Amino acid sequence: MLTIKTPAKINWSLSILKKRTDGYHDIISLIHAIDLYDTLIFEESEVIEIVCNAPIKIENNLVYKAAKELLNYTGIKKGVKITIKKDIPIGAGLAGGSSDAAATLKTLNEFWNINLKTEELMQIGKSLGSDVNFFFHLPISIVEGRGEIIKPLEINKSYNLLLIKPAFGVSTRWAYESIEIKSQLTENYEKINNNIWQLYDLLCKGVLENIYLWNDLEKPVIRRYPEIDRLKKRLLKAGAKVSLMSGSGSTVFGVFKSKEEAITASEEFSGYWVRVVQTLVS
Repeated sequence: MLTIKTPAKINWSLSILKKRTDGYHDIISLIHAIDLYDTLIFEESEVIEIVCNAPIKIENNLVYKAAKELLNYTGIKKGVKITIKKDIPIGAGLAGGSSDAAATLKTLNEFWNINLKTEELMQIGKSLGSDVNFFFHLPISIVEGRGEIIKPLEINKSYNLLLIKPAFGVSTRWAYESIEIKSQLTENYEKINNNIWQLYDLLCKGVLENIYLWNDLEKPVIRRYPEIDRLKKRLLKAGAKVSLMSGSGSTVFGVFKSKEEAITASEEFSGYWVRVVQTLVS
């Protein structure tokens, strides 16, 4: 039996560059892992067996798909029982399912003695979901393309975040389909890229004053779910230096100077799913 923990993520920035011919979008994003975890337990089994504490359709579950794709890729015949204990909420923009999928690929590679290289595991990961491959390069990376191009970075500074999730989730597919790309933003790539490197530099230095975060998916999501905008404003009123929606939502996070300040602020959000977390360091 093998037990591992799989982290969630937040997006410090998310720019949508253009819609691709395959229906996905080209993005550029600064993504950072946080200390909120799902737990996966791997046990010997004759077949692929998935048990989860959340109401999910097994055939749609990314852990199940990761195990099946790994078998398809290698042509081997193996089984495993995987128990998923979810603490990362579903439909929250925190990539719990993608993190679980990446961890499943990495763990089964060892568990089944396959010995694939990380590049090969990432080939499989790319087919499972856009956020999967980030989790091969923790704790912080610039992610491009549809999520398959990863620039791993290092950071020694940790941040205190208060996560707030409303009762509803947001469909990632719907969020991306709702964005209006007025022009192909590829010509603005250099500017956006520079902004991301400047943001990364400030985060490395621990500079929170006047820091600017952005997420191109906020506008269409807030149009449909105005509560997300209200939560952002409430976080700022509660003392957050800055607040942003993570990924496609519905989680909103605020960045606080200290863990104590984040805990105090969390008391103002009763009735919501709340967590005080920290970003991971290299």
